[in-house]
Amino acid sequence: MAEARQAFRHFQQNWQAVYPKVVRRLETNLPDLLNFYAFPKHLWKNLCTPNTMERCFVEVRRRTRPMLVFTNVHSLDRIIYAIFHRFNEDWRNRTLELSPQTT
Repeated sequence: MAEARQAFRHFQQNWQAVYPKVVRRLETNLPDLLNFYAFPKHLWKNLCTPNTMERCFVEVRRRTRPMLVFTNVHSLDRIIYAIFHRFNEDWRNRTLELSPQTT
């Protein structure tokens, strides 16, 4: 975890002047962002990979791009809510293996 904090300090030095709000937000949320280090190392890749999150946003773009124009912000909110609600329902019953020895 010390290495990750050092990497953040390096990032902070490089980007603080250009994007102060982004750096401040990351700094505030750094403990949560690095929380996966509390789990066993063999799970880190599964916990920190952005693939799952990116898949959600790909689905939002796929569903909203063909529509081009929305009546109002609430109509867009409803579509995005429906997409994420479906993902939540799909993920609700999934379990994470905590041990590679588990069968």
